[in-house]
Amino acid sequence: MKIGFIGLGNMARAMIGGMLQKEMVKPEEIIGSAKTRETREKMAAEYGIVTMEKNADVAAQADMLVLAVKPQFFEEVIHEIKDATRPETLIISIAAGKSIQWIEDAFARPVKLVRCMPNTPALVGEGCTGVCANAKVSEEEKNSSIKLMESFGKASLVPESLIDAVGAVSGSSPAYVFMFIEAMADAGVAAGMPRAQACEFAAQAVYGSAKLVLESGKHPGELKDMVCSPGGTTIQGVRVLEEKGMRGAVMDALAACVEKSKRL
Repeated sequence: MKIGFIGLGNMARAMIGGMLQKEMVKPEEIIGSAKTRETREKMAAEYGIVTMEKNADVAAQADMLVLAVKPQFFEEVIHEIKDATRPETLIISIAAGKSIQWIEDAFARPVKLVRCMPNTPALVGEGCTGVCANAKVSEEEKNSSIKLMESFGKASLVPESLIDAVGAVSGSSPAYVFMFIEAMADAGVAAGMPRAQACEFAAQAVYGSAKLVLESGKHPGELKDMVCSPGGTTIQGVRVLEEKGMRGAVMDALAACVEKSKRL
């Protein structure tokens, strides 16, 4: 089976790295195109994949074709590849804002289409991806798509109506988590910790806390209460965060992401 990538940026790199690490495919079974020769040569050297200059050449050969370009380039790219893409090819989109209907209309013919919303932690094998598909995709093909996404983290089927929410909760939110880690590190530096050490402590605290949520099965509120000893230091910090409107700010930020995604 040939897996093709139109675009070889960070998400494509994460997906390719995950597939090869888990030995889902061999390097020579992956083909990809990118705008610059530098990117193509770098990916070929790093992963041993086959790279091509023309998007249409990749589309013509791929059994599974991943559209890994930014949403603003979708119209141009689909125009280039729609006549070259075979009817039996499974197309996977990882773009925010481009609905299944929009992509089907752009191809102007029936296509097998899976829409996915991964996130950047996929780069370290800890991604989280929502997956939905159109009616032409078989159960076997859905399972293959999920297996592909699970090569670099967790993946789950969701209705397309929730894809914008998935993009906000897992797709965009790493940026807010990075800001939180940076802010905690800044506080550590202000309290006298060296910058590198403060960053490491803050990042590990977030990583460990997230792992505890996933592995304990406990509600985040219950875990928060476990840390807040009566009359202790933590509850004072919680009080300040509540006064500053942390929960409302986070919810407003994610709501803004959802609305922007719907308008793309």
